[in-house]
Amino acid sequence: MFVEKSMLAPDTSYATPYYVVSGLRPGPVFMVVSGIHGNEPASIRAAQNLAGMFTRSELILLKGRLIIVPLVNKKAYRKKIRGKPDLNRSFPYRGKSKASHSLAGALFQLAQHHGPSWYLDLHEANGLSQKNPKRVGQTLIISPGSRTARVAKQIVKRMNRSITQSSYHFNIRRRERNGTSRKAVREILGTKAVTVETCWSLDFSLRVQYQLDIVRHFLRTTGFIG
Repeated sequence: MFVEKSMLAPDTSYATPYYVVSGLRPGPVFMVVSGIHGNEPASIRAAQNLAGMFTRSELILLKGRLIIVPLVNKKAYRKKIRGKPDLNRSFPYRGKSKASHSLAGALFQLAQHHGPSWYLDLHEANGLSQKNPKRVGQTLIISPGSRTARVAKQIVKRMNRSITQSSYHFNIRRRERNGTSRKAVREILGTKAVTVETCWSLDFSLRVQYQLDIVRHFLRTTGFIG
């Protein structure tokens, strides 16, 4: 196993690092992205920690490749804002072949190049879904009719078994919106894609842990780690 660091959108003001982890044997590709929105720090920290764990060989990739982009929108992160324009409304979708933002285009091209079988987009949201079904904090978001439903349900069940406070439990939400990276990779590349949302009101370290746990559950369930 080895880890290679590269740059997304090099030679531009949006340049940001990403990591390619090559496994012990050939196999499919798993992609983890965070920081599309700059004001979601726990998801960004979780992705950074994940990259560090593989770099230090604390986690071993058994097969294929793992692509980690910990902080996509560095400009929005520095300003602690969601981003203007909203990068997660800028990706291409069926019937619209080009991204409306160069950074969204660069990230999508990275996904096109590697052709991931799984794609996790890490985010944070306001409100606990367990208390209010209109909120998406503490959810895994999948597309209606998505092939990810079975695995996503397994992950939610495992997470909730370890969370003693029921109001912090995770739920599945089925929704779709044009311009999101999840819809882009699902519709155009045929990738199994999930958006992970933790809730802003929870303690920062707890949110980071939830994000990391969910990613590792997905990697383990799909056979990328032991």
